[in-house]
Formats: sequence, structure tokens, C-alpha cells
Amino acid sequence: MVTDRQVRRLMKLRQTEKTLAIAASKAGMDERTARKYLQSGTLPSQCRPVRTWRTRPDVFEEVWPEVEAILQREPTVEAVTLFDYLCQKYEGRYQEGHLRTLQRHIKVWRARAGPPKEVMFPQQHSPGEQGQSDFTHMGPLGITIQGQPFDHLFYHFTLSYSNWETGTVCFSESFESLSQGLSRSAGWGLGAVPREHRTDSLSAAINNLSSTEEWTDRYKGLMSHYGLRASHNHPGRAHENGDVDQELLLRGSRDFSDRAEYERFLRRLLDRRNGLRQDKLREELAPTSRGAYQSGAWKTTRANWSRYRATARYWCGGTCTRSTVS
Repeated sequence: MVTDRQVRRLMKLRQTEKTLAIAASKAGMDERTARKYLQSGTLPSQCRPVRTWRTRPDVFEEVWPEVEAILQREPTVEAVTLFDYLCQKYEGRYQEGHLRTLQRHIKVWRARAGPPKEVMFPQQHSPGEQGQSDFTHMGPLGITIQGQPFDHLFYHFTLSYSNWETGTVCFSESFESLSQGLSRSAGWGLGAVPREHRTDSLSAAINNLSSTEEWTDRYKGLMSHYGLRASHNHPGRAHENGDVDQELLLRGSRDFSDRAEYERFLRRLLDRRNGLRQDKLREELAPTSRGAYQSGAWKTTRANWSRYRATARYWCGGTCTRSTVS
């Protein structure tokens, strides 16, 4: 098969060689082929017809109207979330390899009918280096308990490299909610902590402009207890808040019999999502991970929880006078 590079070389040689046969020979093609491309003035890639037919059946053809309806209602829903939803609803129909097909379908839909695309810059993360905490206001989702509005927040903790995530229901962006959520995530959920803990500009962690200290005393004590390095996002930047579990958008009913049922629902969703991240999570927890869980910290986190819980009451009761836990 003649390539674009050969044709470009032929066009240059034709200006210097005496005959077409010599130019074609040096370009590595037959004289008749060389004459064809010189007469047409096009490259081989420009002569190929555009394929408009499918080489295999579209496995999402039957369910695409349903998928499109969800995308029109919630344009930001992720392809992975939709794929999990379809796998649950049509059990046994789809395989893991079909996810890429769905992602291509959604990409085309968003280019043709979706909202304007925002510019994003990907970040590179190392195993065990960073965990992120954030609060998501769940009120707009319309969750109800026995028909009554359940206005609440969701504390969301994520490991930046593996995307392993967990969280708890809370009612304010207070230090108590932050410390309880982080302790349950690291102590009970993971049994480990990364090297760095990042938040957005939470008043529970960062002092206001009237103070010369960047972090509050209680937050410094919490970071010292777990051996974490504190960092925060810059205010006013986009795409720095943790994502709401998008599968809540796909649930037919948003009413629950009680808070316990709602929390079990969230836990099942998180467990299923984390089940796809086990390989990267093992990298996060591996002793050889750069900067991850050194000095056996993951072995002692659970044991330290009871001691921290008693100390946390001291922090929450007034101004903290110490930054470490003995």
C-alpha cells in the first residue's frame, strides 16, 4: 500500500529526475501508480472513502433512548455511572468491554447535543500521596425520609490516585463533621492514611484573614494525630469539589423509610464503585508506594481511634492548647 510519505517524496523527485520512471522507482512505487497520484494531486489518505457503516451490531441501540433521556435530564452524569445502571437493569446483557463503546456514544452525543464543554487540565497523582475531603450539599437532590425533606450534607473522602472513596452523612461543614468523617474514612473504612490531606477553603480548617496562622489549632491537632500534611485548594477555582455519587440521580424514587436505609443505600453504591478500584487501591496500600503509609501507620490507625475520640471532645470543647496527641 502506498503511503502519504511516498507520494510526497514522488512529487519532490519529479521536479529533479529526468523521467517519471526514475522518480517512481526512488519513491518505491510502480510507474502507473505514480502517474495516477500525480494526475489527481491527492494523497492516499485523501482518497479513502469515509466509512459510514458499522462493523458489528450496536449493543446499546435498544436502550439508547433511555440513556439519552437521562443525559438530557442530567448532562453531567458519567458514562461509568450509566454503564453500572444498565448492567443492573439488564443483568447479563453487557460485558466490561462494552463500557468503551458507551463512552464513545456519549462523547458523540455531548459534541452534538450536550452543553458547552469546559476546559480542564488533568492532574498526575502518585500512589498513597494524597487524600481529599469535601462536603457536598445534597439538598438539591430532593432526598426525603417518609416523604419529609431530608436536608443534609455528604462528607466525601477520596484517595486521589485510586479514586477509592467513602463518606458520611452530616449536617454542617463544621470541624466536628470533618474530624468525624476523616476518622471514620481513614480509621474504619481504610485502616490507613495517605501522606497529604487536602480540603477546599473550609472555615473548620483554615483561619480567616484576621489571623496570621493559616490553619486552626484544632485542625492542626487532627493532622498531627494522623501524621498528615495539610494542604488546601485555592478559592475560586473550578472542578475542585468532590463529586456527588451520581448514581443517586438514576434512582427512580428518592424517598427512604428512615436515615439508616438511606445510609445503607449510599454504602452499597460506594462499595460497588470501590470494587472496580481494587488494583489501584492495592498500589495505594503497598508498603513500596512512594510516600505512602510509612512507619506502619495503617496498622495502628484503628487502635488509635478510641484514644483520638476522647481527645477530640477536648478539641471540640474549646481552644486547643496542644497540636499533638500523646
